[in-house]
Amino acid sequence: MKVLVPNLGSTSLKYQLIDMDGERVLARGKIERIGSALAIVTTWDAAGKSTQATAAVPDHRAAIQTLLDRLHGGAQPTAIDAVGFKAVHGGPRYRGSFLVTDELLEAMNEFVPVAPVHNPVYIQAMQVFREVLPGVPIVAVFEPGFHVTIPERASVYGVPFEWLEKYGVRRYGFHGSSHRYISQRVPEVLGRSAAGLRLVSCHLGGSSSICAIRDGKSLDSSFGFSAQSGMEHAARCGELDPFAVLHVMDKEKLTTAQMRELLSKKSGLLGISGVSSDLRDIEEAAAQGNTRAALAIEVLVYEVKKYIGAFAAAMGGLDAVAFAGGIGENSWQVRQEVCRGLEFLGLHLDNEKNRAPGSNDRIISSRDSKVAVLVVYTNEEIIVARETVRVLGQQ
Repeated sequence: MKVLVPNLGSTSLKYQLIDMDGERVLARGKIERIGSALAIVTTWDAAGKSTQATAAVPDHRAAIQTLLDRLHGGAQPTAIDAVGFKAVHGGPRYRGSFLVTDELLEAMNEFVPVAPVHNPVYIQAMQVFREVLPGVPIVAVFEPGFHVTIPERASVYGVPFEWLEKYGVRRYGFHGSSHRYISQRVPEVLGRSAAGLRLVSCHLGGSSSICAIRDGKSLDSSFGFSAQSGMEHAARCGELDPFAVLHVMDKEKLTTAQMRELLSKKSGLLGISGVSSDLRDIEEAAAQGNTRAALAIEVLVYEVKKYIGAFAAAMGGLDAVAFAGGIGENSWQVRQEVCRGLEFLGLHLDNEKNRAPGSNDRIISSRDSKVAVLVVYTNEEIIVARETVRVLGQQ
């Protein structure tokens, strides 16, 4: 079975076509600057050879057609047996992997106000794929799926219980495909079973979250009801006292739509630094003496460190910490500062291994460290593809 896995952003579309017989990537690509007359279209073949071109790609519908044209040279896209989406929020009814139906799309639409950055673009893409690939099954792999094992004591909020029963207000957890992959990959790298392993998974990037994983199952997540929660993100706020939101809305006479815009696109590391939502720009500004940029980095590091300590307590100890995501994989400085001061947990970083460049999964803790520290290049696409095959196998 050949599974196409699209990964959408507000102005980008990445994809992989995976042959599940051997889990081989047959083709992959990305389309950047969607909405531009000079969008950048990059493709790689199975041998890793890349080609790049520019094209007019006015919207995501055009991006999807461009994707299919690149894969099949304009021919009928018969080679695609299924499409698997990494979906974000479908509410309490959709905490797992499901065949895309009208009812599923309605549930996602209901939660657009909760996931305003993610749900609209995925709803649109799913609808377009249903039109351009009639008869090809489409599966939505929802981010909270990995977190269904979180116990009630860690998922219930201290609000009227009717909110949970009527509106699904609870801790969902997100980045499920990434944390699931890490939960499987870390035991492989360590050469041990997932049974008994107490792991803190740190997915750090434009969107960041920390997950407590024991025996290969999610026990807690920094994410809560929405992807606006937990740690500070690139441009989205993290944990925030709700009365601070109400206070500012009253003072500034803001509507809920205006506040959503501020919390979704002008907060997080961007809001603190005033420089950028990209950590590389923030680090450069901090090196030049920008104190707000330096503060943004300190906040990020502190939040990660705090969650590691809290989740170690929740699991009764700690065996491994894994860093993944764009920041976790590439910023040795962030990894170093997060691990600094955690020696009391038995965690000791090997600074030379941590700073050494690489693109492979690896252990960066010292030999005498009781807690293994790893860099894992997460692969959300293969998790989505596997889930797609599993769901279709149950039909």
